[in-house]
This record gives sequence, C-alpha cells and structure tokens, in this order.
Amino acid sequence: MDALALELLNVSCTFAPQEGGEKDRERGRYTAIADTTLHIAAGEFVSVVGPTGCGKSTLLNLAAGLLLPTTGEVRVMGAPLQGINRRAGYMFQSEALMPWRTTLDNVLLGLQYRGVPDAQARQQALDWLNRVGLGAFTAHFPHQLSGGMRKRTALAQVLAVDPDILLMDEPFSALDVQTRQLMENELLGIWAARRKAVLFITHDLEEAIALSDRVVVLSAGPATRPIGDFKVDLPRPRDVAEVRMLPEFVDLHARIWAVLRDEVLKGYTQQLRKLA
Repeated sequence: MDALALELLNVSCTFAPQEGGEKDRERGRYTAIADTTLHIAAGEFVSVVGPTGCGKSTLLNLAAGLLLPTTGEVRVMGAPLQGINRRAGYMFQSEALMPWRTTLDNVLLGLQYRGVPDAQARQQALDWLNRVGLGAFTAHFPHQLSGGMRKRTALAQVLAVDPDILLMDEPFSALDVQTRQLMENELLGIWAARRKAVLFITHDLEEAIALSDRVVVLSAGPATRPIGDFKVDLPRPRDVAEVRMLPEFVDLHARIWAVLRDEVLKGYTQQLRKLA
C-alpha cells in the first residue's frame, strides 16, 4: 500500500447542547459520526458523498484538527494529529477571502502567517495566481471578481502554502454549471501536476466520480458511518464533461447510486420531520 497521508481510525464525534443542566445535556447529545475509519494515501483523490446533514463537513473538520474526535484517532503522515493539521490546506464552501485585501494580498495571507520571507511569499503568490489564470488581476478586490475568479483565488490561496493534503468542502457548489466544470478541470490539472492527497466533500455524485480515485458513501445521520467505498477505474487525464459520457462512468454511477439512494431518502425524511 502507498504511504498514508491521512487516517481517521474508528473516530466518533458527539455534540452536547451548551445550555441546560447535566441531565439535559446528556439527553440532548447528538452523535454526528460513529466508528468511522477512512484511509487516504499520499497523492490519492478521495471524494465523500452522503445525504444532507449526514456529517460530511464534520468529517472534514476532524481531518483539519478543527474538531477533536470524541473517540478514535486522526493520524497525519503516520503521526497522531495534535491541534490544527498544518500539513493540510482547507478550501471552504464559501471563499475565505478578506474583502479589504487584493487578490495578491489574499493569496499572500497564508504564507505570511507561516513566516515566509516577504520577497519569497510574494513570488510564490504571484506564481500561483499565474497558474490559475489570474496574473492580470493581482490588484483587484474580491467584489471586482466573478464567482469563478474568486474560487480561483481561494484555490491559489490554499495551494500557495504547498500543503501535503487538500481538504475541500463543496468548493464549487455555488458556481454555474459551465464555470464549475472549468474549475473542476483546473483542479484536476493542478492535482495531476502536484499529486497532493485530496479529501473532497460533495453532494454531487457525478462530480465525485469525475474527479476521484475513490468515492466513499456515508449513511444518513445520526451516527453517520461509511457504507460504501468504490474505486473509480477511469482513465486519466480526464475532462469532467467528457468522462460522464463513458459507459464505465454510467455503470459506476448506477452502482453507487444504488447504495446512496436509500440514505438520501432517509436524510430527506429526517429534514422534513425537523421542519414539521
């Protein structure tokens, strides 16, 4: 087996209400993730799909060190994770761009936090802005950029610090279809050149298959756990629009959806009960 970049070993994550007495908190405890094990090899692209509210983002936050598991262990490059995962870059669903900073200054931010000398940080930031096609927009502010350009800035911001692991929480979900496909192909091109380990969260099964080496399916919550792990044996390099037309893609989509469908219905029913 290839070296493992990220391991979640029998992790569970339980939350308790912040208010009320001890008995009330005990009654109100909610287990988001239960007894979950997930391995991601160095250079492997793994997507996680599951129903709305099943704990996908919680899983990502455990990998980032933003949450501590109630039980179990997270390991990064073979060592137990203690505190924030500094070997990882986190790309959020909403861009973490500061509106008062230019495109260049936003990409510089992570490098500055890590103490990279100014001249070196500036050159790295410029290099990544050029790689994502924004070399001519270094002085623009976020409100002056399109949605796709803001996503490119966020991607450059994460990649500029050269993380070993990319944690991505539905990063392209707010984009229109055409821009989304362009960003997906751009991500695949960068990933192919750099071969980082990727943990990618998405609601979109087609996106998961088109991008990934493996697709992991989560059950409906509470106490979410993996219920399927599918290898994506499709040729690379891939164009995310063209690969969807392959018979092998259609077959794999049908097999994964057969596992995912009932969980989506369970999740939908649970959401309706909360609203009732």
